[in-house]
Amino acid sequence: MNELKAMIREVPDFPKPGINFYDITTLLKNPSGLKKTLDALKERYKGSQIDTVVGIEARGFFFAPAVAYALGAGFVPVRKPGKLPYRTKQMEYELEYGTDRLEIHEDAIQPGQRVLIVDDVLATGGTARAVAELVGQSGGRLEGLSFVIELDFLKGRERLPGHDIFSLLHY
Repeated sequence: MNELKAMIREVPDFPKPGINFYDITTLLKNPSGLKKTLDALKERYKGSQIDTVVGIEARGFFFAPAVAYALGAGFVPVRKPGKLPYRTKQMEYELEYGTDRLEIHEDAIQPGQRVLIVDDVLATGGTARAVAELVGQSGGRLEGLSFVIELDFLKGRERLPGHDIFSLLHY
C-alpha cells in the first residue's frame, strides 16, 4: 500500500490554510496504480453477493462503476440536488459549516437489494452516513462501505456504527 500512497500527491493548504489535501488524480493517471486500487477494492467484496454499487458524486464516480463491473453488479449514482432527471429521495446532512443535500432516484434501489457504497475518501463520515441512510430508506441492505483513503484522525467511521467499512489507505 505504500506504493499506492507514493502515487498520491499531497497538497498543503488546499482548499484552505491548514488543510492537507490528498490528490488522487496522480494515482488515477498511473495505469499500475489505478489497476491496483480497483483490484483491491474489488477483492474485498469478491465473494459477496452485491447487487448494486452506489457511487457518491463526484470522485466516487471514478471508482464505483469499475467496482460494480468487476463484481457483476449495477451502478447507482448519488448526486447533488438537481442533477438527476427523475423523481428522487433526498437526504440533508451536516457539514463543518452548514448543511448539504444528496439525492438518489427513488427507484434506483429495490427493497432487499444488497448494496455496496464506494467513495474516494472517508473523512468526517457525514456524507457516507447520509448515503447509508438513503440506501436504508430505499429498502436496500447495506453490505459495506469502501473507500480509497480514510483520514483516521477525523474519526469518520465512528459516525457509521454497525457497518462494514473498508479503507485501502489510511492517513
